[in-house]
This record gives sequence, structure tokens and C-alpha cells, in this order.
Amino acid sequence: MPDLYQHSIEVIMAHQAASGGYLASPTFADYRYCWFRDGAYTAYAMDLAGCHESAHRFHDWCARVVNRRQAAVERAIAKAKRGEALSESDYLHTRYTLDGHESDDETWPNFQLDGLGTWLWALVQHAQLAGLEALPLTWREATLLTARYLAALWQHPCFDCWEEFGDRVHPYTLATIYGGLRALTSLGLEGEWRSVPPLIRAHVLERGVHNGWLVKSIGNPAVDASLIGVATPYRLLAIDDPLMQATVTRIETELRREGGGVHRYATDTYYGGGEWVLLTAWLGWYYAEMGEIEKAREMLAWVEAQADAQGNLPEQVPRTLTAPRYLEIWRQQRGEIANPLLWSHAKYIILWHFLHLPGS
Repeated sequence: MPDLYQHSIEVIMAHQAASGGYLASPTFADYRYCWFRDGAYTAYAMDLAGCHESAHRFHDWCARVVNRRQAAVERAIAKAKRGEALSESDYLHTRYTLDGHESDDETWPNFQLDGLGTWLWALVQHAQLAGLEALPLTWREATLLTARYLAALWQHPCFDCWEEFGDRVHPYTLATIYGGLRALTSLGLEGEWRSVPPLIRAHVLERGVHNGWLVKSIGNPAVDASLIGVATPYRLLAIDDPLMQATVTRIETELRREGGGVHRYATDTYYGGGEWVLLTAWLGWYYAEMGEIEKAREMLAWVEAQADAQGNLPEQVPRTLTAPRYLEIWRQQRGEIANPLLWSHAKYIILWHFLHLPGS
């Protein structure tokens, strides 16, 4: 197997289009698009790896996608302020072709806000890591437009980061918006949305907690592994906040078996509900930030062990399953599990870097 760190960079570079968009997975038909969510984490990983030009091209792609849809975004903001329902043509979609066009698949769960919050957060990380003195004008226009959009829509139910449960409000999604909007202020960017982050935080603490842990969605007391993001990296809660620590303990207890990888949530049926590579790396990232280095290294070793002979990391591993009978059903419908998945390689790079910071 090749050196996984270097190979991960090469996989990402090989599947970044000339337009700047990152292909989520080259082998899985539904993933031959660029997502704001996956791409933003991938760009952050590339920034950590010193590949700032790659990250720059992705953020340029995002800015073009947003600015091209300014009329629709303004319409969505106006409708939200009037309390009107949004239509498919009003909101920013979650995935686009590599040349920045919306998919013609109207059945896809397109209304997702978390990717846009993640993009704002990652763009600010890029500005800081790449040493940008100021954002290009087109980026500034796109970020402020996105910030206004998120500020207007954050209370609306939307699909979660797994592209499910579109009738609910999800604490992870709220955390991404909180983190993205807060990050913009560090660049001196402000607007009518500046009062929204404290409202989001208060909402999560009031309605997104059950028996001392964060919940998968408002009204659903289950735990979801994406809740790691509430602290790492979005900092709606501090990493050592007792509520955050209780949530991570519950993730470990309910969503990780036999010292293996991390499942998304207990009733997951997608490809049988296997162990997700990116979630395991994400949990390791949290532990690295907490200073629990041995736990973080355990996660890193598990991720490395999931690479195939070519060094490619899949989306998930069907070693233990939450719903075994669904594995073959999904295989028959969609083919084999996506491999490589750029988001998996990105989270591996991120964890690797946090374990190689001075003092780790």
C-alpha cells in the first residue's frame, strides 16, 4: 500500500476539475458531483497540507456558483422574511456538476444548509492558512450573500448532512451555520446576520438537548455521530463542555462497536449502516483537540487499516452493520460502496495534521 498521507493528497488532486470543483467520488454515479460540504472539508485538508492553490480554486468555484444564483437567493431571503414557503427554484442546491450547474434530478434532497455553513468556515480557514490579506471581490460578494441566506433560513427544516429527514431541524446543521457566521467576523465581515449566532446557540441549548446530551434532530432524542462537529470544528460548544463530552461518550457507547469505526446513527440502513471512515477520523480529530492523543492515534490507525491495496479509502466499511439486510439491497440498487471517497481522504489528512502539531 502506498504512503496513505501522500496518496490522499494525490487522490484529491486527481479528482479536482479544472473548474476547481472536487468530485465527491469517481466510482459512484450519484457522487460524481461537487458538494459544498464534502468540498469544503477537502479544501481545508488541502490547506493543512500546504496545497493552498487547490483550496483557492475550490473556493473560487463556490463563489461563482453562489453569485450565479444571486436572484434565487434574494428571492429565498425575501420569501423567508414574509413567512412564505420556498420552492425548488428558490434555494441553493447542495450538489452541482463540476462546471457549476444544478443537477436535473429534482428528486434529490437539495435543500441542505450545512454545506454552506461549512463552506464559510472553510473559506475563513483558507484565508488564514494561505495568508490572504483580503478576499477577492467575488468571494466577498458570495460570502455575504450566503451569510444573509443562512441567517434568513436557519430555522427552516431541511435535510441533514446525510441528506435525510428533511422535515426536521438538526443541531449539526445549526452548528455549521453558527460556525460559518462566527468565522466571517474574524475577517471583519459583518452584516444583518451578526445577531444570528447567539440565537442559534440558545436554540440548540434550549431544544437540542435531551437528558444531558445533544440530539440528532429537534424532537428526536437519538444521538448522531455528526454531532462531533458542534465542537470540532464549529465551536458552538467548547470541546471540553460537559454537554459535548457527554455527547461524545454516547457516540462511543452507541455508535462504535468492538473498538472499530463509527456508525452514523443507531437506525441507519444505508448500505446496511456500516462504519464510516470519515466519522472515525472526525472522532479522532476531536480527541486530538482534547489532548487525548492515544485515542486519536487509535482512530488514525483504524482509518489507515481500511485503505485498499491501492491506498484508497471508502465511504464506509461493512464490518459491523446496524441493519445487515439492507447491505445487499443497496448494492443491487446503486452498486458497491463508494471508493475512493474524497471526504474520507480529507478527514484522514485533517486528523494526521492534528496529531502532528507541536506537542502532539
